[in-house]
Amino acid sequence: MTTNRKNELIAQLVSILSELIETNDSEQVAEVTPNAVEVLTIKECTEAVKGLSEHTVRKLIKQGKLSYLRTGDGVNGKMLINKADLLAYFNGQTANR
Repeated sequence: MTTNRKNELIAQLVSILSELIETNDSEQVAEVTPNAVEVLTIKECTEAVKGLSEHTVRKLIKQGKLSYLRTGDGVNGKMLINKADLLAYFNGQTANR
């Protein structure tokens, strides 16, 4: 096989792979966008709901009334709360979990 033929095959492979990546990227974006979730830190929760304190958010989490996701290791990780769940709780609705 000549060097020119090898280069042609490599160019074709790169072209095919590029098309596959572009197709997969656009499909993934379409899948992620409608299901996007906004999460808030405890401090951001207090900004989203006027009059809410960080202590109250932590208390609601401890009581199991608000679900959360902890990022990082152990107690040093941030607690992230789904914004929709937070607002639903304060509107008297049941959160979708």
